[in-house]
Amino acid sequence: MTAAVGTREDWLAARVELLEQEKELTRRSDDLARKRRELPWVPVEKEYVFQTESGEKSLAELFHGRSQLIVYHFMHGPNTPEGCTGCTFTTDTFDGVEAHLAAHDVTFVLASRSPLPRLLEYRERMGWQLPWVSSEGTGFNEAFSDLGGLGYNFGSPGGADVDVFDDMELMALSCFALEDGVVYHTYSAYDRGTDALNVAWQLLDRAPKGRDEGSYKDWPKRHDEY
Repeated sequence: MTAAVGTREDWLAARVELLEQEKELTRRSDDLARKRRELPWVPVEKEYVFQTESGEKSLAELFHGRSQLIVYHFMHGPNTPEGCTGCTFTTDTFDGVEAHLAAHDVTFVLASRSPLPRLLEYRERMGWQLPWVSSEGTGFNEAFSDLGGLGYNFGSPGGADVDVFDDMELMALSCFALEDGVVYHTYSAYDRGTDALNVAWQLLDRAPKGRDEGSYKDWPKRHDEY
């Protein structure tokens, strides 16, 4: 055991001090959420046609009658034909959220470059109920992985070295709004910008040993491989 050992009084004093920092983080997170909503909306001018379980659908039709759309770019395509284990790990924590988001005027879908039958086969294997669409051949992933030509993750350190047109199966989240028949892109996040979406990571951050990634070299796996 490497942790310090103390009395309940020691723990309580340290916990109360930590609570103030957690409250500050919560306030900062609320402020960042507001600033995300204040980003300008950009009209999506290109027409994208996705393969869905209900046939071909445009990006506007993916909203399914709602005004907001969240797309999780799942790494399943030419470079990750078996489905990314990390995306699978994260999507395990999404299952069940669709109904709650729908009741809040938000449609949630997974989108990948593999053909639809392969995506649905993988979904069945994982036991998910989430809607999954194929963006194969549309350029959708390319368009929302290198926004503005800055490189992956807006050219941030590490991201600028990624060739998005070669690697292309890149974990990301994109958000859209539909107003007066026009689809607008409102937000995207990549890499560790998606960490907060994964409930398992958030729980591990509160566990005694945290993520402890150095001790688990072959983790995470797909849940049916443990």
